[in-house]
Amino acid sequence: VQLQASGGGLVQTGGSLRLSCAASGRTYSIHVMGWFRQAPGKEREVVATWTGGRPNIADTVKGRFAVSRDSAKNTLYLEMNGLKPEDTAVYYCAARQGTNWAFWGQGTLVTVSS
Repeated sequence: VQLQASGGGLVQTGGSLRLSCAASGRTYSIHVMGWFRQAPGKEREVVATWTGGRPNIADTVKGRFAVSRDSAKNTLYLEMNGLKPEDTAVYYCAARQGTNWAFWGQGTLVTVSS
């Protein structure tokens, strides 16, 4: 499985971005996908997951972020609204195989200016 993330960029506080994660390869084996982020000097944290059609959003971004998936396009999206400087991070998409997050995209940088 290969994952290609895109959509990051520079945005002002309060702005919006939509990240995309296109999956290719043996995508039929993937039932759980997710978005993670890692800010400078911090550990990677989960932002949102998509499990068999059920979205789950981390409390830190709940109400501002939404996750969705287009099965026909094998693409996972992360809609980010009301962005804050603390959302600045490299965002990664990942796919789980069994209990392991086995596949990772290359990351896309989101920078929120104050």
